[in-house]
Amino acid sequence: MKTAISISIGSSKRDKIVEIDLLGEHVSLERRGTDGDMDEASRLYEELDGKVDAFGVGGADLGVTVGDHRYPLYSAMKMVRNVKYTPMVDGTGLKMTLERQTAAILEKQVGGYIKNKKVFIVNAVDRWGLTHAFAQAGYALIIGDLMSGLGIPIALHSESTVKIMAALLLPLVARLPFDWIYPTGEKQEKRTPKWGKYFEQASVIAGDCHYIKRFMPESLEGKVIVTNTTTPEDQALFREIGVKYLMTTTPVLEGRSFGTNMMEAAVIAALGRKEQVDYAHPGNYYQLMEEVIQKLKMVPSIQEL
Repeated sequence: MKTAISISIGSSKRDKIVEIDLLGEHVSLERRGTDGDMDEASRLYEELDGKVDAFGVGGADLGVTVGDHRYPLYSAMKMVRNVKYTPMVDGTGLKMTLERQTAAILEKQVGGYIKNKKVFIVNAVDRWGLTHAFAQAGYALIIGDLMSGLGIPIALHSESTVKIMAALLLPLVARLPFDWIYPTGEKQEKRTPKWGKYFEQASVIAGDCHYIKRFMPESLEGKVIVTNTTTPEDQALFREIGVKYLMTTTPVLEGRSFGTNMMEAAVIAALGRKEQVDYAHPGNYYQLMEEVIQKLKMVPSIQEL
C-alpha cells in the first residue's frame, strides 16, 4: 500500500485517515495537524522523510503562483528544509489544473440559479486557477487578498491588478511569519466577521475555507460557496447560515473533502514519483496532472444544502 501524509500546521481537530484505490494502487491518505506548531511539523517531516511515499504540505504554502510567476514563502519553506527523500507538494498542481474547471462546472450545473454573476474571491494569489476560471466565465471579480491577508479594506477587481499587487507586495510579505497572514492552529476556529458588504454583493463566495469561515457574516442566505477542505461540521455551519450550494474543488471522501495538498500527494504516491516537484519550473508537470485528472474523472462536486 502507498502512503501519502499531509502534515498541517492547522488544527488537529480536522485530522482524518482514509484509504482509496487510485491509479491501480491502494493509497492511505492521512491528514495530521500540529495546531499551529511549525517546529512540530518540521520534526514530523524529518522523522517521516523516506518512510512515506509523498508529503502534502498542509495549512501553509511553499509559495504562490500568480500568472506565470512563482513567489516562494520563506517561513513555510523553513519547515521542510530537512526533507531529502520523500517528494512533497503543497496543492499547487491541482489548484492550477482541477480548480480551473470550477466555474464552467458551476455554470453547467447551477448556473441558472445564479442571476448576479459576481464572485467574492477571498484569496486570489493562492487560488490563481480558481480566479482565472471565474474571470473566463464572465463573472465580475471582487478580490479580497488585501483584506484577508493584510487587513487592508481595499478590494481588487481584475487579474491584472492582482498581478501588480503580487509583484509589489509578495517579495516582502513572503518573508513575514506565516501566522501573520494566514490563520493556523486554533485561530482557524475563530470567527471575526468583516467585509460584510462584499459577501453581500456577491452571489458566489470562493477561496480558502478558513478565510471564508473567519470573515463571513452570520447569514449567507442563498449564496453559493466554492472551496475545499470541508468537514461535516463545516457543511453543517454553512447550512445553518443559509448557504444554498456548496462546491468542493476536491472529491468528498467519507463525508469530507481533503485539501488540494492531500489529494495531490495521493496522486504523487500512486504514480510512484520519487523526484521533488519544482513549481517555479514545472516543465510538463501540470500536463501530467491534467492527464491524471482526466483519467480519474476527477471533478469538483456540488451539493445542495
